[in-house]
Amino acid sequence: MTRKVLVLGEVRDGALRNVSFEAIAAGKTIAEGGEVVGVLVGESVSALGHELISYGADRVITVEDAKLAQYTSDGFAQALLAVIDQEQPEGLVFGHTSLGKDLSPKIAAKLNSGLVSDVTAIEEAGGNIVFTRPIYSGKAFEKKIVTDGLIFATVRPNNITPLEKDESRSGDVASLSVDIKDLRAIIKEVVRKASEGVDLSEAKVVIAGGRGVKSTDGFEPLKELAKVLGGAVGASRGACDADYCDYSLQIGQTGKVVTPDLYIACGISGAIQHLAGMSNSKVIVAINKDPEANIFKVADYGIVGDLFEVVPMLTEEFKKLKVHS
Repeated sequence: MTRKVLVLGEVRDGALRNVSFEAIAAGKTIAEGGEVVGVLVGESVSALGHELISYGADRVITVEDAKLAQYTSDGFAQALLAVIDQEQPEGLVFGHTSLGKDLSPKIAAKLNSGLVSDVTAIEEAGGNIVFTRPIYSGKAFEKKIVTDGLIFATVRPNNITPLEKDESRSGDVASLSVDIKDLRAIIKEVVRKASEGVDLSEAKVVIAGGRGVKSTDGFEPLKELAKVLGGAVGASRGACDADYCDYSLQIGQTGKVVTPDLYIACGISGAIQHLAGMSNSKVIVAINKDPEANIFKVADYGIVGDLFEVVPMLTEEFKKLKVHS
């Protein structure tokens, strides 16, 4: 059954987030040969339309307004509902990001629709679109199908492979005028606490520190390793609670959920709350002085040793590999 699927492209600092391209790939699976329409909402976003098309969107609709320069659930909901009303899609796909987690239930409620959230895999089986999502803090997975109505899902970053970028793909980028009104809140300025560089939730490599880093300065070797590998730095709640770093770096049940290709846990014991945020990483390396640390139970590779000795050694070896690659 072919479907028309709308996919929200998420923009940050004037560029499309990688999860937007993953959502396009998810939309292609759901559409089953039908049309995938990208949607961009913001102040000046039309120039990004062709990038969505190069990753597989058939066409793009933009809603631009100065009131949409910063995300608000009221403003973006008005814009998206207008697009949905015009296009009458059979499917919707968002990224399972801070924006997506806030906006998707609002849209679902307005449409009286169900919502499959935090999807990590999508496949066609027996004539149905089957969604896989983690439950019980990642200790189990469930499979869901939508038997009636709109197919609406949010996809977890770094789990669905984007289509190959093809600049030769062509498609229409059209604008839709929407009167954005009655906003209960207007955001004048956004102050980001997150560290510069790679977005933690979308990073392919994450170097995370726990209480074992001992201090703010203890994160410096981790930052150096992350820089060499082109990754991001994260932390356990214990490190954040000890004021070694900002809570924006927290990974775990009450922090960010990450699924990088490589996760290096440094001085992290492996509390269940932390494992809930990173246990689905493709390769996990644990560095800890305690051979009985719980983190070793989920690690693919374990190094028993002092992180302040091991991490600089790893950094130097990776530097050598990069020079000879």
